[in-house]
Amino acid sequence: MRRVQFIEIHDQPWFPPSLRDGVTDALQFGFNLLNVYAPVVPLLERVLDATQSRTDSVPPEHGRSIVDLCSGGAGPWLDLSRRLNRQSLKSGRPKSQDTGREAPKVDIQIWLTDKYPNLMAFQKAKEASENCITFYPRSVDAMNVPADLKGLRTLFTSFHHFPPDEARAILQNAVDAGEGIGIFEVPRRAPLTIALTFGLVLLLFCGTPWIRPFRWLRLLWTFLIPIIPLVLLFDGVVSCLRAYSPQELEEMIAKLAASERQHQYRWEIGECGGGISRSPVTYLICYPMNDPEAASEECVKAG
Repeated sequence: MRRVQFIEIHDQPWFPPSLRDGVTDALQFGFNLLNVYAPVVPLLERVLDATQSRTDSVPPEHGRSIVDLCSGGAGPWLDLSRRLNRQSLKSGRPKSQDTGREAPKVDIQIWLTDKYPNLMAFQKAKEASENCITFYPRSVDAMNVPADLKGLRTLFTSFHHFPPDEARAILQNAVDAGEGIGIFEVPRRAPLTIALTFGLVLLLFCGTPWIRPFRWLRLLWTFLIPIIPLVLLFDGVVSCLRAYSPQELEEMIAKLAASERQHQYRWEIGECGGGISRSPVTYLICYPMNDPEAASEECVKAG
């Protein structure tokens, strides 16, 4: 099935903000309810450890900071932040290669950002996370992230929104800034995933009264005038048709502008999770390596 570059309605600047927030709130509710991104926690933990320990000149808070791009309604971060911090407390921090002593345990700080920030949802996530999650109140372009936002960059269910040139620019901007980046996508160009999209929209439709923060307008645009579920269905199917395959991600990396810094990065592409009723998560992660000789310009494929 060939990739189709088509629009998603809730991405458009003309789409009313109140309806866009209704769509992103519903998606965030679904992510947390189904824990679709739970399988990526070990990947995130490994990248955070690698970026924190790559050099003693990097402050610990830098290595344990995450800048989430295109956050929508906060995405899966309320659940993931708890899982990551729980794992951090269980395993402790890795030992320094120079001193042999365990690095100090640092809570992970997640920054939510978006081109059209859903500030009410961001504030709710911040409060529910006990300030482990915070947010950047101004618009953030994923292709030109502000220099003061430092840390591992992530995109969940949003990388497919960008055509190849813009998607490549997102990766290039991360490398040029010396930051790691993780791309995680549930949408896939597969009949099963498209079929699961219909089931997900039905689940979100039935669960609308339990979505928080509660809004009467959400009930209006869901049950009386069903714009939100129709946009969810349309955009969900389009997301599947626009998703990048692992091979396309590999080709994208090969076209990045050559630089000395790029050669110091490790790139990994693969799929994780999945099952009879769950679509696997396609991922791309890259991070700067402490030992340049251990980094590879080639992608490491993982199943």
